[in-house]
Amino acid sequence: MLGEGVVAGFQMQDLRVTVLDGKHHPVDSKEVAFVTAARHAFEDAAAQAGPVVLEPIVRAEITVPNASVGDIAADLATRRGRVTGQSSLPGGRLAVSALVPLAELTDYPVRLKSLTAGDGAYTLDLSHYEMVPPRRQQELSGAWVRHPRSA
Repeated sequence: MLGEGVVAGFQMQDLRVTVLDGKHHPVDSKEVAFVTAARHAFEDAAAQAGPVVLEPIVRAEITVPNASVGDIAADLATRRGRVTGQSSLPGGRLAVSALVPLAELTDYPVRLKSLTAGDGAYTLDLSHYEMVPPRRQQELSGAWVRHPRSA
């Protein structure tokens, strides 16, 4: 259950499960019954805990010509990015620092090239994880179809 998760099929992390009680009868007890019971108990407990999907947030350092900084800031805002700073560089360039969800950057190399006429560069470093916004959580959960249980 940890591998397939209970929200949108994503792996679950950073939790501990403690089994408090269980009984075994030499004639009636079968492994499949314990596995099925454990699966149901885990799903019920996880649903009551209110699990959420977390997404990686990256620290982006984007180097662009001064004239492109407004376009870059606007583009980052459409990607749920937060500009955290700017610094001047030699040669009429600026370094823009931002925190951006990694999922929003899949087409960024093409977009950066377009916004800077090929004169922009960027680096990404993992910063932390944040909860996916509630609306996106609902989309992920609603679009996900569970695989039938194997018992």
